[in-house]
Amino acid sequence: MTFPSSRLQPAGRLCAFAYNPARPGGSVILSQTLLPEEAAVVASHRRPGFTLIELLVVIAIIAILIGLLLPAVQKVREAADRALCQNNLKQIGLAAHGYHDANKKFPPAWASTNATKRQYLSWMTYLLPHIEQAPLAHTIGPENTRAYNPWGWDGRKYVLPHVGLGTPLSIYTCPSDPRGLTVTQLNLYSSSRKDAVAFTMYLGNSGTRGGTDDGIFYLNSAIKMAHITDGTSNTLLAGERPPSQDLNFGWWYAGYGFDGRGGGDVVMGVRETVYVADTGAIGKTCASAYVNFQAGNVIEPCDQVHFWSQHTGGANFCLADGSVRFINYEANLVMPALATRARGEVVNLE
Repeated sequence: MTFPSSRLQPAGRLCAFAYNPARPGGSVILSQTLLPEEAAVVASHRRPGFTLIELLVVIAIIAILIGLLLPAVQKVREAADRALCQNNLKQIGLAAHGYHDANKKFPPAWASTNATKRQYLSWMTYLLPHIEQAPLAHTIGPENTRAYNPWGWDGRKYVLPHVGLGTPLSIYTCPSDPRGLTVTQLNLYSSSRKDAVAFTMYLGNSGTRGGTDDGIFYLNSAIKMAHITDGTSNTLLAGERPPSQDLNFGWWYAGYGFDGRGGGDVVMGVRETVYVADTGAIGKTCASAYVNFQAGNVIEPCDQVHFWSQHTGGANFCLADGSVRFINYEANLVMPALATRARGEVVNLE
């Protein structure tokens, strides 16, 4: 027979007993119901873990999620960098227009004489007052008096270069460059001393190539809006080109260029056939096809002879009307028409 017992067990616990004459006391506990708090204690000691298969499945799912997430993060970062570059070029375009309004012309690529106390200084230095860099602009006069040569020569001896040569400006750089270039130390005139040089990722449009002078910026140029008869919305003002692999080209403040006209340093043509053949400037022999508008690589010296960017599929350009466009590499064939200011070509970028 079975019966509940409250004498042998704590209150609230239900046990079932069976009578057994052979056992002292005559009964045996057959079953027992645990109290809730006791059941919780027992359950807490049961710690089932992951099996190996379950663990591998979880790891695989995490790997898949990371694989899906990384491209998305990279795309967001690329979009942000591209937008920043476009904003930089927009500000450059506005500054160029501000300079034109004040002087009735665009600045030259650089001047070959010191009549204006700006010999060798690039077109980007002329824009300084219009990009909120008036203090730096005010250093140009005293620096020119100290050393007419911005790289560190006063006509008699080597001296420190202009302060502007080593001053990086974020408006002239693009965050997409994997080298993170803003300023670096290079040997200029002295092999025993390194001086700071700041870079630009944007070059002015000199036209077809250096020496044709059919663009906007070239040696001693003074182009007015009225000279751009092809239309300011159909003519390039400036575009992207990362500094050269050896860092000898792409100096924003004062760039002599491969040709002594600023070519490859502060200005660029869209078909630089002379530049691509200059093995002394590039450091190697390059195929003539490198002059085309195409993707490039910072570790390839030959890619310094054409416009390109770190963005996928093309590069940003500022047009002479101040607008900014992302131009795909597929537009290579129309680049000569976009680079010239007065040849009557019809171009449709839509």
